[in-house]
Amino acid sequence: MSAPSFEKSLQDIVGSQNVRPDEPLVEHTTFRIGGPAQWLVTPRSEDEVAGVVSTCEAAGIPWRVLGLGSNVLAPDEGLDGVTLLLADNFAAVEVLPGGLVRAAAGATNADVAAAARDAGLAGYEFASGIPGTIGGAAIMNAGAYEGQFSDVAVEVRCLVPDGNSWHIANVPAVEAAWGYRTSRMMREGWVVLGATLQLRADSPAAIAARMEELRERRESKQPLEMPSAGSTFKRPEGHFAGALIQEAGCQGLRVGGAQVSTKHAGFVVNTGDATAADVLALIAEVQRRVHETTGVQLKPEVRLWQ
Repeated sequence: MSAPSFEKSLQDIVGSQNVRPDEPLVEHTTFRIGGPAQWLVTPRSEDEVAGVVSTCEAAGIPWRVLGLGSNVLAPDEGLDGVTLLLADNFAAVEVLPGGLVRAAAGATNADVAAAARDAGLAGYEFASGIPGTIGGAAIMNAGAYEGQFSDVAVEVRCLVPDGNSWHIANVPAVEAAWGYRTSRMMREGWVVLGATLQLRADSPAAIAARMEELRERRESKQPLEMPSAGSTFKRPEGHFAGALIQEAGCQGLRVGGAQVSTKHAGFVVNTGDATAADVLALIAEVQRRVHETTGVQLKPEVRLWQ
């Protein structure tokens, strides 16, 4: 299928206004890095997501899903194929009876935590400052401050392959196979469309106080004022990545516009003009020095798109 014909197929599914050719990914990642996506598509419904994915699969066109782009390093040369942006049209948050909260994949962790707080439901405070979406949190089993997504998830709504087609399924938490920064959804390439959380009753004031305490801790220790993709490396078993990076003398190390944060060594930040190549080179050098100094092999937590 020619590129114009494929683009027309996308427009037939989601509307011409929701297909953006050559859209700069720098505008859609918190690192503020990335070349153009061949097609950025903003579906408006679950059926449209399924239609786009099925069309890509049938045509042999690569595709990927993007939320807020808060844990992604996009390549300087851009990405071929379709990038599905779910942040815009999948942001609904609904409080249900029995302490349940249902959120669409593009709802931010901050908005979900705030809705839960206002409803007097505790348990998602840990994620209130994680700069991403419910979809990303489910995929990555996001966590902070002794909490993680799998602690509160009841089920995840997913688009899953079924032979040569795709169907929508509610995946119970026990089948999500979460681990440290991983999940069945990540490993098998499923699209997360939303999730339902089980929270517990508490006073909104107490919940708000805990959220404020975590916000202050985060702001005092993390370089939130600079573009980044959050924690760059996974926590090695028995260690803290930031401490190992400091021990290896890497804090403040720079490659081009990328720098190991002087505020928190676990973050690589964009000082203003960093490229993906700068970030990748810096990650590799930090890994080399840490391994040489401590014997520990750091693994990236940020998703390195190619």
